[in-house]
Amino acid sequence: MAARPRFTSRATVLVLVLCSLVAILAYPTRQFISQRAEISAQRAKADHVRQQVEQLRRDKARWQDPEYVKAQARARLHYAVPGETPYIAADPSGAAAAQPSASATPGGPSAAAAGRPDTAKPWYASVWDSVDAADTAALAPATPRPLPPFPVGDPAPHDH
Repeated sequence: MAARPRFTSRATVLVLVLCSLVAILAYPTRQFISQRAEISAQRAKADHVRQQVEQLRRDKARWQDPEYVKAQARARLHYAVPGETPYIAADPSGAAAAQPSASATPGGPSAAAAGRPDTAKPWYASVWDSVDAADTAALAPATPRPLPPFPVGDPAPHDH
């Protein structure tokens, strides 16, 4: 009795067809999976942006309220209602005034090393400090720039 071959021709053709199908479908399947992941990431990003838009709408609605605007002006700009006496408490030790403003930044190493809490200056104080710094800065003497050489001949004829 002759030994029967392990794989018949039908089995070999079937294995080749299955391998071809796997090879043909591998790339589109990988693309499909990556596109689905990208779509879910874009949806999450869109949801985050929608939440930001809603927060901005709520903020805009708050700014439409005159009482909120007054409260923000009082808190941020130190405004006062007529009849009130505004005041700003100063540090009696004068430690904040002893530091130069250019090197002392809020949360910087000098404030942390001294063990003092961060003190935020109002915006107009920062503007005034920058104006003072620009005014007191020593200007370097301006060196004159040489003029470009004059053309020897008239490059363009003129109609007189």
